[in-house]
Amino acid sequence: MNREQDLRYEYIASTDQEGVRLDQFLAGELQGQSRTYIQKLIREERAKVNGKKAKASLKIHVDDRIEMTLPPLKELSVEPEKMDLDIIYEDQDVILVNKPKDLVVHPAPGRYSGTLVNGLLYHCKDRLSGINGVLRPGIVHRIDKDTTGLLVVCKTDMAHRSLAEQLKEHTITRRYEAIVYNNFREDSGTVEGPIGRDPRDRKKMAIEYKNGKPAVTHYKVLDHLNRQFNYIQCRLETGRTHQIRVHMASIAHPLLGDPVYGPSGKLPAALTTQGQCLHARILGFVHPRTGEYMEFEAPLPEYFSDLLKRLKPKIGD
Repeated sequence: MNREQDLRYEYIASTDQEGVRLDQFLAGELQGQSRTYIQKLIREERAKVNGKKAKASLKIHVDDRIEMTLPPLKELSVEPEKMDLDIIYEDQDVILVNKPKDLVVHPAPGRYSGTLVNGLLYHCKDRLSGINGVLRPGIVHRIDKDTTGLLVVCKTDMAHRSLAEQLKEHTITRRYEAIVYNNFREDSGTVEGPIGRDPRDRKKMAIEYKNGKPAVTHYKVLDHLNRQFNYIQCRLETGRTHQIRVHMASIAHPLLGDPVYGPSGKLPAALTTQGQCLHARILGFVHPRTGEYMEFEAPLPEYFSDLLKRLKPKIGD
């Protein structure tokens, strides 16, 4: 098998990954690759543990060295689409976009158009990093469809590798703002709890002490509003799927409008939203080419600002 252009990855298993299956471990590390696809690659003997071939079901141990090779990237097949992108910053290496609600970041099976990637392909032509494959060119991190705010996309492989490393080392600044249920006794705090797939519902994430990945969210109250809902800022130390939504729900402060982790039942018409009230407000990182720290801010979307006004008690109430 010719693997001259293979993508090669190497990991060392940490304490919290003790006993995890090899395919599950790799699915967690290789963001954007499905577990089914990874199992196929393992059958093709593309994975090694401590230098030896291994099966998908192998349980890994602390300090195991896991090697994985992925096939060479194919040409992009996702079609460019003209799109009105809210670009905050752009240079030869990176582009920062203020993503609106109801916009999916990248294509996936069953949905190959109308995503942010389609719009970026039109805007950037072929100038996007190819590290993350055919369906996710340039995408180094992502935010949920109904989360608004800042997202950085890489134009070059050099930028992609640099930002991926900064994400891994938790040195990227990410501050989100949200509206959550219930008043806080303390105006700031930290939620720590490993996040993994909910064993009872694989479409959801949950705090999972056995197979979850470490996750830390710092929060502070910006405004108590009407005390039934609070306006908060969250600073991410890690970046797990649905991290803020899961962590805040775990301490009885689910996000307003969250259809997955929020309370059941209809909201008053004045508070109806299209998904969770969560906005990626601030994003900062060391520029991969210049080495300078850069920080960007995206203003709150109109729907979010309107909700804050509605929830703020009027003088005399």
